[in-house]
Amino acid sequence: MPFNGEKQCVGEDQPSDSDSSRFSESMASLSDSECSRQSFTSDSSSKSSSPASTSPPRVVTFDEVMAAARNLSNMTLAHEIAVNENFQLKQDALPENSLASRVKNIVHQAFWDVLQSELNAEPPEYEHAIKLFEEIREILLSFLTPGGNRLRNQICEVLDTDLIRQQAEHSAVDIQGLANYVISTMGKLCAPVRDDDIRELKATNDIVEVLRQIFHVLDLMKMDMVNFTIRSLRPHLQRQLVDYERTKFQEILEETPNALDQTTEWIKESVNEELLSLSETPLTPGAENSSKPSLSPTLVLNNSYLKLLQWDYQKKELPETLMTDGARLQELTEKLNQLKIIACLSLITNNMVGALTEGLPELANRLKRIAAVLLEGMNKETFNLKEVLNSIGVQTCMEVNKALVERGLSVLNAEVQANLIGQFSSIEEEDNPIWSLIDKRIHLYMKSLLCLPSPQKCMPPVPGGLAVIQQELEVLGSQYANIVNLNKQVYGPFYANILRKLLFSEEALGKADASSSAN
Repeated sequence: MPFNGEKQCVGEDQPSDSDSSRFSESMASLSDSECSRQSFTSDSSSKSSSPASTSPPRVVTFDEVMAAARNLSNMTLAHEIAVNENFQLKQDALPENSLASRVKNIVHQAFWDVLQSELNAEPPEYEHAIKLFEEIREILLSFLTPGGNRLRNQICEVLDTDLIRQQAEHSAVDIQGLANYVISTMGKLCAPVRDDDIRELKATNDIVEVLRQIFHVLDLMKMDMVNFTIRSLRPHLQRQLVDYERTKFQEILEETPNALDQTTEWIKESVNEELLSLSETPLTPGAENSSKPSLSPTLVLNNSYLKLLQWDYQKKELPETLMTDGARLQELTEKLNQLKIIACLSLITNNMVGALTEGLPELANRLKRIAAVLLEGMNKETFNLKEVLNSIGVQTCMEVNKALVERGLSVLNAEVQANLIGQFSSIEEEDNPIWSLIDKRIHLYMKSLLCLPSPQKCMPPVPGGLAVIQQELEVLGSQYANIVNLNKQVYGPFYANILRKLLFSEEALGKADASSSAN
């Protein structure tokens, strides 16, 4: 059986070292120490990925748009299969009691009612039933591997519709016997998860109901076959993913030359921020006449990636090169925001009552679990964060008082409890110092992750105040680094070309300003 004993193929999220070296080669000409004029004017990447052009825009035809859409769809599907080990296809289910669902049920029921009346007629009419067995035969044959000739011949022989029609003309056809053969063959071909369905089929006596359920189970087997194929393809896709995605994106870029506009703006924003940061940095004595420090392309790109952790996914469009990971990045950002609040709550609690609860790690874990449960769904528009923070404050006071009583100590007074609840509620306020502190430390941790060659092997130390979320933060950080590193390997040549154009234009602009001021 093609599904028996099959295990889900698990591959590495990261492509091979040779793929990593390709990104390094793409960025080599943009190294901090060799950022020469020649490297900026070279064009080693896509000719269409320039962030600015003086030529008039080319008219894009409808066929070109559709071709780009197909390439994007194929690339997205391949990316999802390769990086998401839980990816599988499921049958679409119409909403219960919806108009479409009711129409479908009525039409299907009418079909089976007609079949029932034909088989119960005197003499019975078998034409519709024979057509069903013909369709069943084709579906069963589609499940066979190229080497299954013996079973293929047997299915074609038993479900020979010409022979069945001859038998029907002489009232010698055994519909129930054919159905039993089909069920037996399905039992040989199906995945173990369908064994219960096969047993139910064998226990059904009504022939029309049997045929109806046979088609239902065959639909399930089709989906099993598709998901089995996906699992089989995953290791091959993971090995070829970088080249495949890069090739597909290049095809999209050739069809739609503006396919990097959002990506260019995303990187340009980081370039401008870095330039502003350099201009605000005080010069050391005697450095007034020295050359202007150049920007690090790697630093610019890493800062661009860090922006994704504070991205407004509801209002802002993602860069084109990150569309395939948009859902993962959004989920990661939402989980990170929840961890930030938990860290803030823990820091406030430790500052106010830490001396009283010292030596009670189970209390800290309990408070963490309470906060995590109450903060579920905090990214929904209907979620009232201030009200939930107030509730967490009340629960925290109750748990702390309970722990103090168990140790024979007096409970917190009303003023301390009110202060604790008030500080919890103020976390959502803009420029809250506790939130700003935790946010900066998490930003520093994620930034250090991007600087490591292999974050999975050696995680950076967690900054102070984040110990309560260390385990979750390391898991999220590893997922984030995997997404970023794979994205760099796939789109490195496109990023390198954009950075050349942006950094060279800034360099030229700086020299022009310097010459004009000298004159």
